[in-house]
Amino acid sequence: MQTLNVDLGARSYPIYIGSGLLQRVDLLVPHLPYKRAALISNETVFPLFGTRLLENLTRSGVETVPVILPDGESYKTWETLDRIFDALLLHALDRKSTLIALGGGVIGDLAGFAAATYQRGVPFIQIPTTLLAQVDSSIGGKTAVNHARGKNMIGAFYQPKVVLADTDALKALPQRELCAGLAEVIKYGLIRDAEFFSWLEVHLDNLLARDAVALTHAILRSCENKAAVVAADEREQGERALLNLGHTFGHAIETALGYGEWLHGEAVAVGMVMAAQLSCERGHCTEADLRRTIAILERAGLPIRAPAIAAERMLELMQLDKKNDSGKIRLILLHRIGEAFVEPGVERTQLLEFLGRVNTP
Repeated sequence: MQTLNVDLGARSYPIYIGSGLLQRVDLLVPHLPYKRAALISNETVFPLFGTRLLENLTRSGVETVPVILPDGESYKTWETLDRIFDALLLHALDRKSTLIALGGGVIGDLAGFAAATYQRGVPFIQIPTTLLAQVDSSIGGKTAVNHARGKNMIGAFYQPKVVLADTDALKALPQRELCAGLAEVIKYGLIRDAEFFSWLEVHLDNLLARDAVALTHAILRSCENKAAVVAADEREQGERALLNLGHTFGHAIETALGYGEWLHGEAVAVGMVMAAQLSCERGHCTEADLRRTIAILERAGLPIRAPAIAAERMLELMQLDKKNDSGKIRLILLHRIGEAFVEPGVERTQLLEFLGRVNTP
């Protein structure tokens, strides 16, 4: 087992990474202020891992209420969030009760937002079961639900008490989900870790084959990068914005197509290609860096071309991005592989022309 720490002073918390950790309720119980909890999962994950976890928690003396939600990005809504609140109120969970998120990014976001708002804040724990959630969404305290007009537009910053990432859970992950998670892994190399990017180029086939050693290294290195950025800029006032490379384009794609049509990692992959293309066109990064970016994402089984969405629609959705400032669209672009930066404002006409070329219906 590897242990990292997200350094946030009094709100610091550990990230445990390793094999067989879903059996280690001893890693969870010390973070329960009161032995009462709600286990929030979905219809796909709960039969795989939730039943055993529920039994182990009960044996440890933790009274646990299961809350099983439908599976999919399309259910990351206020209506689904309300189902969590219904269960918490029905079973009279109080402020010392803990919410445990068992699942991918959707479950983590829903449980985290519920924890942030139920009785003005209760403890919660992240147990991510997808690669994307293990390397990204479970760490850092971003919680949200989607809105028809924009992704993750309603939410809160709210940190977990502990993150437990069991690499064995990835054995059950569909290949498409594994590839989507690799998009976020590759992102860390692009934005701040050129050495890791080079390692990924060499070991990508091992990751796609689910080699345990390679996966553990990739998860650990990704979490190290995420933890360092979150510790330096918890509420995205500066450096943390770099973690959104490709997300301004990607979130617009997800919203335009309908949540769940493309996986988040797939949309981010195309968004990173678009960001690299725009960076190259504006003289920030080289053609060689653009080619390497496209090549590794394509090898990872990810889309590299934008879907047919009208430029005006893409721009309309990009204008809702949370990084925007005073009406200006802020983008994360690349100086080179391993060094991203915030572009404070690209002219609307320039963006429309660019989107018209790469997103022609």
